[in-house]
Amino acid sequence: MRQAKLTGMGMLDILGLIGPVDWAALGLLLAASVGIGWLIESPRMSRTSVTRLMSEYQREWMRQLTKRNNRIMDAQILVSLRQGASFFASTALLALGALLALIGNPQPLAGVAEGLVHVAAPTQLLQAKLLLVVLFLANAFLKFVWSNRVFGYASVVMAAVPDDPADPHSTPRAAQSAELNIRGMYNFNRGLRSMYFALAALGWLLGAAALALATLFVLWLLWSREFLSGPHEILKGGE
Repeated sequence: MRQAKLTGMGMLDILGLIGPVDWAALGLLLAASVGIGWLIESPRMSRTSVTRLMSEYQREWMRQLTKRNNRIMDAQILVSLRQGASFFASTALLALGALLALIGNPQPLAGVAEGLVHVAAPTQLLQAKLLLVVLFLANAFLKFVWSNRVFGYASVVMAAVPDDPADPHSTPRAAQSAELNIRGMYNFNRGLRSMYFALAALGWLLGAAALALATLFVLWLLWSREFLSGPHEILKGGE
């Protein structure tokens, strides 16, 4: 009877099972995912992130490109960037497929979650928690696909840069390619951040406290890598 009752639960019933502490943890997750992205990409920050430092290096890359005729290395770099975006898009898609299969049959996960937190949860609530992870992974997949596409645009524009540095179209074309590269990189990084927060969202399976702790850990990890890491100091020193 209990299983039949749970099966008949509607969306409003499931939302009713999410308590105030859960909503607070979800709010923290959403605020962290949006806020860290703004801090990393915002030009108003007094401390420059690795992402913004790399943007300047990409502009410098395209300025140097106008001074050389052999651009095989430049083309190979763009190919490797597209391959990286394709790899992560495939990874996100595989993870999405696995999660959707698990949402269709969450009973094995229900047993694991109950064994860890010693509290039985309705199947529909577990499915809702997994759906949150799916949303982050779906966003990551879309960002990686778009990143791949924008890197492709950058490749075409780079190929349109005249060989003669004195050509009036040389510098503007190189600048366009640099900005497209930067847009591709931004979307790639957004996809990565979304995957990080998808991992944090898995913490909700263990409860609101686990979700909040996982969110804070991911937030600290992203902050430290963008603003406090060794690569940050190396890139900053090359300005």
